[in-house]
Amino acid sequence: MSIRPVANQRKAVPTLEGAGVKLHRAFGFQDPEELDPFLLFDDFRNDRPEDFLKGFPWHPHRGIETITYVLNGTVDHGDSLGNTGTLGAGDVQWMTAGSGILHQEMPQGNAQGQMHGFQLWANLPSSLKMTAPRYQDVKGADIPEVIDDDGTRVKVIIGEFWGKRGPVDGIAADPQYLDIFVPAGVKKTFKVDTYRRAFAYVFDGSAAFADASAPTGVLLEKEVSGEEVNIRDLSGNRTLIRFGTGDEVTVQAGPEGVRFLLVSGAPIQEPVAWHGPIVMNTREELMTAMRDLRNGTFIKPAH
Repeated sequence: MSIRPVANQRKAVPTLEGAGVKLHRAFGFQDPEELDPFLLFDDFRNDRPEDFLKGFPWHPHRGIETITYVLNGTVDHGDSLGNTGTLGAGDVQWMTAGSGILHQEMPQGNAQGQMHGFQLWANLPSSLKMTAPRYQDVKGADIPEVIDDDGTRVKVIIGEFWGKRGPVDGIAADPQYLDIFVPAGVKKTFKVDTYRRAFAYVFDGSAAFADASAPTGVLLEKEVSGEEVNIRDLSGNRTLIRFGTGDEVTVQAGPEGVRFLLVSGAPIQEPVAWHGPIVMNTREELMTAMRDLRNGTFIKPAH
């Protein structure tokens, strides 16, 4: 077994999206090869309704899949396929934009005015860029959770882990998407397929992710004899950790425990032409998509 090194880590950046929603972006609209097949990851956590209630009004997507995971509050949604509904705490929405879809997502928050959730964009390979759009809602009660003897809890949203399989299926990138809690002081190792790109996103508590060169997982900026320990793996709230190659990730939970998402997927390794919510392979395909939007032919008839 080989521990995946910590390639880099960074804090999610405050960003304004939709009609004025304040969120934090861990990655997106940068180098699409960095976490191929994943393109973007947003953390929309807020306790001020005025910062999220304007939501994400009707907008297009083509060439990608989106996975929305709600932890707190609700999100009302509708799309050009005729789907409508509300995502509640613990629920997941999977949407394949494919050849083109228009949708809206309007966060409502909970009774205390709090909202928290995540949205991940996964790329589609060229062979599926113009596939028919699809949509699926999954209730939180249908997401399996595995609890280990040491108190570690893993919700299996997508993929297979510890003998359980997540209910969200059919995503082209075939990702693994786990919501993990490791109790205070516990050291835990999680297997990740060697051929997948992988990242963790810490959203509660703190932890040290072991590096290949320092598998004990010493916390960053811990001073020893007045000198800084040269380990790059202290992770706290809203921190993205991008891993190098290997087949396992090791985490040492901090004094209050840690909760994080662990996501991996097989890279597509194709050219990316990207403009806003439309992700294709060539500039010509992007121009076609924009022309379809102008001409009212963006939504393709079902075959």
